[in-house]
Amino acid sequence: MKTAIVTDSTAYIPKELRESLNIHMIPLSVILGGETYREEIDITAGEFFEEVSNEDKLPTTSQPPVGKFVELFEKLSHDYDAVISVHLSSGISGTYQGAVQAAGMVDEIKIFPYDSEISCMIQGFYALEGAKLAREGKGAEEIVRLLDEMKETVQAYFMVDDLAHLQRGGRLSQAQAIIGSLLQVKPLLHFVDKVIVPFEKIRTRKKALKRVEGLLEAAVKDGGSYQASIIHANRKEEAIEWMKELAEKYPNVEFNVSYFGPVIGTHLGEGSMGMGWAKRLAR
Repeated sequence: MKTAIVTDSTAYIPKELRESLNIHMIPLSVILGGETYREEIDITAGEFFEEVSNEDKLPTTSQPPVGKFVELFEKLSHDYDAVISVHLSSGISGTYQGAVQAAGMVDEIKIFPYDSEISCMIQGFYALEGAKLAREGKGAEEIVRLLDEMKETVQAYFMVDDLAHLQRGGRLSQAQAIIGSLLQVKPLLHFVDKVIVPFEKIRTRKKALKRVEGLLEAAVKDGGSYQASIIHANRKEEAIEWMKELAEKYPNVEFNVSYFGPVIGTHLGEGSMGMGWAKRLAR
């Protein structure tokens, strides 16, 4: 059984890596200055943050049209028996539901929409692992079962510099945003039941990142093999420095640096930083 892997642009998997593993990508869009840009195609994260700094009005985002899913699934049906379509959390976007809807409209191929219940490169972990498993000849049902197994070990925490973006975008309640800004805290956030909720309120950026490191340390002390991604919103140098520090301390963790692109960056704002990890599947 030949299985294709699809994900959306919010996984922020570099194009070369996507292409090397034959991962197919459907873009979400950001509307900025009256123009619509497909992220990872029409606009890069760097270009986005530069443009936003010159705009008075906050950008908005939109999910892919269902027709784009149908088009891709029908195309894949010529070469594959099944598709696993991995998407950002259904609690913050209708993208996963779009894949579900499209799956019901395409009869030529078996489609498995997969809710990562998270986003960014941690969502990307599912697509990357799925692609590797598909290459090993695993069937779609087996791949989904193994991704569910990995999901049990996934954790991610992120810090935002300004809660206003999350509140305006409807991803955090106004009361939580007001309290955060009054106290001048750097709230740590995480996903619970598919939505973004506060984890802890911490006074400084340095302490917030130290707390995330402590959570990583607790998770990986069993000595197993882990992968972790440090994710930043236009703070690449800071992310690389943090990765170097962590890589020396935790030899059983393979680190990479990723980024919050235009769609997720719209809701988190520049300066945000986070980290997520998962235990590697036994092979």
